[in-house]
Amino acid sequence: MDIQDLRGLGTLIVAIAFIGMSLWVFSSRRNADFAEARLAPFADEPLPPPVIEPLSKKQPAVRSNQP
Repeated sequence: MDIQDLRGLGTLIVAIAFIGMSLWVFSSRRNADFAEARLAPFADEPLPPPVIEPLSKKQPAVRSNQP
């Protein structure tokens, strides 16, 4: 068994996994499970307004050499 046989075996395993996952995702038994996930991109919630602080309240940056 050389490296080409191992590569072929790896390709076969990945192809079987891809086909199996495709059948699992697109099966009609999983439709109810994926119904909520299907609408997730459209479930935008409004973001809170940004908090804007006046510049006078901010402290200037200070560098300290002490630990």
